[in-house]
Amino acid sequence: IRVCHLGDRTGPRARLPLAGDFRAGDKPAPSRQRAKCAALTGGRRQLSSAEQIAAAKGGLVQRTSAAPWRPSEAGTRPGEPWRPLEGGGGVGKWLSLRPGNPALGPEGARRGSGRPGAAESPGKEPGVRAKALSSGAAGAGRDARGNGVRVAPVEQEGDRFTYEDYQTTAQWLLSHTKHRPQVAVICGSGLGGLANHLTQAQSFDYSEIPNFPLSTVPGHAGRLVFGFLNGKACVMMQGRFHMNEGYPLWKVTFPVRVFRLLGVDTLVVTNAAGGLNPKFEVGDIMLIRDHINLPGFSGQNPLIGPNDERFGVRFPAMSDAYDRDMRQKAHIAWKQMGEKRELQEGTYVMLAGPNFETVAECRLLQKLGADAVGMSTVPEVIVARHCGLRVFGFSLITNKVITDYESLEKANHEEVLEAGRQAAQKLEKFVSILMAGIPQSGCAS
Repeated sequence: IRVCHLGDRTGPRARLPLAGDFRAGDKPAPSRQRAKCAALTGGRRQLSSAEQIAAAKGGLVQRTSAAPWRPSEAGTRPGEPWRPLEGGGGVGKWLSLRPGNPALGPEGARRGSGRPGAAESPGKEPGVRAKALSSGAAGAGRDARGNGVRVAPVEQEGDRFTYEDYQTTAQWLLSHTKHRPQVAVICGSGLGGLANHLTQAQSFDYSEIPNFPLSTVPGHAGRLVFGFLNGKACVMMQGRFHMNEGYPLWKVTFPVRVFRLLGVDTLVVTNAAGGLNPKFEVGDIMLIRDHINLPGFSGQNPLIGPNDERFGVRFPAMSDAYDRDMRQKAHIAWKQMGEKRELQEGTYVMLAGPNFETVAECRLLQKLGADAVGMSTVPEVIVARHCGLRVFGFSLITNKVITDYESLEKANHEEVLEAGRQAAQKLEKFVSILMAGIPQSGCAS
């Protein structure tokens, strides 16, 4: 038999079976390998906490011969043998630990059954993931000492959304609003006021929307707003999601694919960024010409994993990530506004955060050719281009980075929000004018 090993711990005192727990001849998996258990969950996620606890008590076995096996009730004690399971069972089947199975014990039996990989909660439509598992970021959590905190759950690759999950969310939104947006706008820190200029507005809290994560960062209201801006049908995110909140990148970018299924063909991304280019001043707007995906250098990319051709190709090009025509129209719009400061253009670099950059890091980023630095945007752009959306983006320079060891200044989130408030009127006018320059639906590049 082969043992499906989930890890070393599920809690302060819990211990999953280790190699020494099995009789001679057994073939345990490596001691720190976290099993996907795809057959248990339909290939969608790893086991929930309750299921892992149950697994710690009983272990998991994949049968590789016709003789079915299972652990004894005391099988978690070192040296305790495995024994045959009464009855039949096919080769390669897993001992079922799905919600509602008696093998999970009383807690598992109470949870009831649901589609594999998505625990369901009362009152939710079938196929909607329970908020406690998928998006309970801003709920009252507990840290290691039992203190109340707002945290995003650290989730595993097995929790990855399926095409059906995206469809469920898109269909829910389409059934709750008459708006059919062509343009989606993601508002960065302190820039959510753009949504206040939408006419015929209709908003939804993220907590209302099936499968949607929750914003936990100050300056991100956590609302999805539909309406019209300068005649264009829009949907705006008042608050985005970040990997430094604990979200994996496939969850950070979840809304982008939902927008595609809503019929959106253009994505406008905005962010608050630190100025690396010495010519930039606080309050400047920088059109994003290109980006550097530093997390991608270490394997953090939202497209990692199985590719769904219904969204896009396996290896999408990024040399044209930011639409050239939209940048040219942006310069024209800026001149119409009569602003004194020149409209900047440059390269945005993403770091994971949440800490601001060190002096050495800022100097390195300047040498890499970056003009502005932030903690977002790039994953959303990658997914947008993967599914064929036109992308336009700009950064509001909210602070100048520190490159001098003698400087007493320090970057902080409060100055980021304040810079957003001061530039609000200018940004709102800028985006409104740009809307008129977006081609009609069906012309995405």
